[in-house]
Amino acid sequence: MTGSEHLIIRCVGAVVFDPAGRLLLVLRGREPGRGLWSLPGGRVEPGESDAAAVAREVHEETGLTVTVGAPLGSVRRPAPTGTYLIVDYRAEVTGGALRPGDDADEVRWADHVIFDALDQGDLLTEGLGETLRAWGCTPHPRHP
Repeated sequence: MTGSEHLIIRCVGAVVFDPAGRLLLVLRGREPGRGLWSLPGGRVEPGESDAAAVAREVHEETGLTVTVGAPLGSVRRPAPTGTYLIVDYRAEVTGGALRPGDDADEVRWADHVIFDALDQGDLLTEGLGETLRAWGCTPHPRHP
């Protein structure tokens, strides 16, 4: 084993719902996961807190401003130079205008029908659907 196999690359993601219960997703424009739908997020910069990284990544990728809440869980994924340790946080929109930016080719609010279709079509990043279901964080219809 080389040292790079033990390198942990800290990353964050945001689980954001709109008032209708739809989940915020981005279409990744770069690797890892290029061409797949995922949560907004990315690497934590040196000296940056997780909350600051979540807010920065959401704004860069979606144009939205968020308040970052509690962590929901974490996953590990292989990286070319080690392992991504991704901690996902609940976040709430406080401003901004939805638009793709940074490394997102597209951004959208996905209801449960769209989310399930993306998952069944293997159009979500690896393990995203399964992980969000395990955490109870999939889109759900809201009734008035």
